[in-house]
Amino acid sequence: MSQETIQLITQITYLISSILFILGIKRLGKTSTAREGNFYSALAMFLAVVVTLINQGVLSYVEIFATILVGSAVGLYIARTVEMTKMPEMVALFNGFGGLSSVLVASAEFWRSVVQEELSVGIVVMVTVILSVLIGSVTLTGSLVAYGKLSGKVNGNAITFKGQHLLNLILFLVLLVAAVLLVVEPSQVLYLYAVVGIALLLGILTVIPIGGADMPVVVSLLNSYSGIAAGATGFVLNNQVLIISGALVGASGLILTQIMCKAMNRSLVNVLLGGFGQTASTAGGAGGQEMVVKEVGVEESAMLFDAASSVIIVPGYGMAVAQAQHAVRELTELLEGKNISVKFAIHPVAGRMPGHMNVLLAEANISYDKLIEMESINDDFANTDICFVIGANDVVNPAARADTSSPIYGMPILNADKARTVIVSKRSMNVGYAGVQNELFGYPNCLMLFGDAKSTLTKVVGELKEM
Repeated sequence: MSQETIQLITQITYLISSILFILGIKRLGKTSTAREGNFYSALAMFLAVVVTLINQGVLSYVEIFATILVGSAVGLYIARTVEMTKMPEMVALFNGFGGLSSVLVASAEFWRSVVQEELSVGIVVMVTVILSVLIGSVTLTGSLVAYGKLSGKVNGNAITFKGQHLLNLILFLVLLVAAVLLVVEPSQVLYLYAVVGIALLLGILTVIPIGGADMPVVVSLLNSYSGIAAGATGFVLNNQVLIISGALVGASGLILTQIMCKAMNRSLVNVLLGGFGQTASTAGGAGGQEMVVKEVGVEESAMLFDAASSVIIVPGYGMAVAQAQHAVRELTELLEGKNISVKFAIHPVAGRMPGHMNVLLAEANISYDKLIEMESINDDFANTDICFVIGANDVVNPAARADTSSPIYGMPILNADKARTVIVSKRSMNVGYAGVQNELFGYPNCLMLFGDAKSTLTKVVGELKEM
């Protein structure tokens, strides 16, 4: 096969991969088509990787097959064994791996061209190399910190210290100087090491001051970073499909990040400066008064559900921890069998990553049309008999509306407190991820159903079946 034919096949395959990437991103936009979109994207990446390796002759066929086999085996193992509660951590790690790959590929191409072959490279190529290793390095360490915060290996609170922003500014200026010197003198590899090293440090310093309540925004932003780094690497390699896929991931990640910020009524700059959720309130209610809560048992909860005509369920991270989504589905089916209307109110930042609750509920085979976004369902709470909050905290905290001293003040919330009766399934009275107590728990219409969500829900379902 001639070289011209191989090049033609490569370009056609790249075009097909690019179309599949675009279709995949589009299909990922809806829960009902997300599985299909994921397949399109995976197929696009597979085609792009295979045709690139074969065309470039980077490795032997044995090495290509072995690499694909090992990578696929690792990916399959992780996908099948990771718990749903660990999904945000996995996404954060994958973002980091994406950044690492950009750093390694761009650095390797720089080393091959400049150091080994002593080729003369243009300013454009050097700038893209710097952008790739810079953004990739920040993504790597930032994602590792995010992983640590999400998994509990790193303090989830905002970690700040005096002069933090000044230190970040100084490091960034030094990085810019090293980057300029590298463009002027590409043969001085030390400058590249300096760019990578400082960028790795900045990745840590820019994420540690961000509190746990902002983690969905951080995960989304780091995902965007990984795409931008990949796109920059595409310019380094002059690889069109990498440029397109990186641009798609980068742009969609930025759009999602903006949606997350809007859902929290916060600017991206405010999130990156950190500190959200670092001021924990006391266990008391508004105004520092002692909060009086009313507890409800399993049997009483079942009776309330049985007498209701409409129920809105608000899922949160606690549902993921308890793995209670299947019990929730059973409760939903049972209530609907009694002609009781059941809907799910989904807050954009519920859980630890964008779409976390949608993934959990989809896993439990709960119909997509029952999952309603905050803007569309908030007006329905006032006409609802029961709002069942399962594991959610900050996204239903009325302090976000009225308490100007609260760290979550101004964040749009679900109007759970407007329902006639609110039942909250929670292990204890511990604060949410933002570190603030929920005023809702002390409201007259709020009842606390304490205990493991999966266990208590199973008992509630058992009681309902006997009614």
